[in-house]
Amino acid sequence: MRYKQGRYSGYLKPFLILFDLSIVNLFAFYFFDFNQDKLYFFSSEILNNKHILFVVYSSFFWVLTAFFLKFYNVYRFTSFLNLISLLVKQFCAFTLIVFSFIGIFRSINIYVFDILKFTFICIVIVGLVKVMSYYAQKKYRLWLNGNTRKIVVIGTNEGSEKFKKLINQRKDLGYDIKATFSNYNLEKVTGDLKDGLKYIQEQKNIDEIYCAIDELNENQANEYVKVASLNQKNIKFIPEDYSLFTKKLQTEYYNYIPILSVQEVSLNTDVNAFFKRFFDIIFSIIVIVFILSWVTPIMFILIKLDSKGPLFYKHERNGLNYKVFSCYKFRTLKLNTGSKIDYVKKEDSRVTKIGRVLRTLSLDELPQFINILLGDMSVVGPRPHMLSYTKKYAQVIDKYSFIYRHSVKPGLTGLAQIKGYRGEITSKEDIINRIKYDIFYIENWSMLLDLKIIAQTIINIFKGEEKAY
Repeated sequence: MRYKQGRYSGYLKPFLILFDLSIVNLFAFYFFDFNQDKLYFFSSEILNNKHILFVVYSSFFWVLTAFFLKFYNVYRFTSFLNLISLLVKQFCAFTLIVFSFIGIFRSINIYVFDILKFTFICIVIVGLVKVMSYYAQKKYRLWLNGNTRKIVVIGTNEGSEKFKKLINQRKDLGYDIKATFSNYNLEKVTGDLKDGLKYIQEQKNIDEIYCAIDELNENQANEYVKVASLNQKNIKFIPEDYSLFTKKLQTEYYNYIPILSVQEVSLNTDVNAFFKRFFDIIFSIIVIVFILSWVTPIMFILIKLDSKGPLFYKHERNGLNYKVFSCYKFRTLKLNTGSKIDYVKKEDSRVTKIGRVLRTLSLDELPQFINILLGDMSVVGPRPHMLSYTKKYAQVIDKYSFIYRHSVKPGLTGLAQIKGYRGEITSKEDIINRIKYDIFYIENWSMLLDLKIIAQTIINIFKGEEKAY
């Protein structure tokens, strides 16, 4: 996940967008003859001023194609060849857009050569300004030491040593290594890995963290991800073995050195996150008002009559970016059993009589709609694990999959649950398959998939599930 860093260079992108739109629309007025008779669209008169219509049309589709082609996503490590590639793609896409305009509004008679000349000149001017701004920033970093990113390097491997060498040689990239932490070669570093965690929390001006992933075990990698998220620092991973590249990690090349970062998942984009959160709020309010409001008093009586103890059971779970939150359930276990906290097993003596009914029907999970309304959980997502099990499972599953799983909010239900991988973990395959379905859900998320999972969850409640105990 990439956090935006507050620098003046952030104003460059909107400036370039406005400049490009100005060039496109000014040159359209120069090259195209819009002073023809009335314009028709599917034989219906819609507008006399064709130039205004073209401005609206071209501006909308220029921004739309630029978004999908990532035309303005130019970073300090973007190569010149990648920059030219973006220009060529945008040129081809925009040429098709202009041809489409002439095809739709057929009363405008413009020659093909004029269209090609128009788009070519526009992309040349846009490209020149884009290339000039690209190199101007490089010279600004190189000569004036401006627009720098303050970074910390965690761990030591061959990749991290190459990375540090590149940063020291290429000052135009604008990276300033403030500290290096490792349990090895202590005479050449600022401190050990524990010191690195403390340093990141104390130094608020740090922008990015680069981890040599081979030196970190699962717990250490997870801890750095949590600290980076809580302090809104970008965290990236430097691999030793290039075979570690996966769909779950985004690969960026700093010259020839591959750098891995936790990929921004589709449901965490602004638009998707808004719709998912909106759905969670509406759905949870409906359940709380129309179901939980009258079920809770009944549960209070039944649970109190069955055994001593509170109505709700509160337990800590790992949520988004490993943030710990209190997850609520109707209490289904006896108090003071003397046994350690563990997943409920089949015929578990800790389960109360009413608790067994609640667990069979999954009604004990209803209070988690409060967690959903509070924003700790979502209706659909990977199920949250106990804190102790998060550490345990991280030793079974590769660290990249486990980090990726915690890049979204946990859910009351999920794809793994409707596939039968819920509750007690009896074998290594259980947790592997659970994570497999969680990753599939994250990588293939859609609102339609969420609705399908919710519908199947309701069906499974009535059908009964083997591990609902």
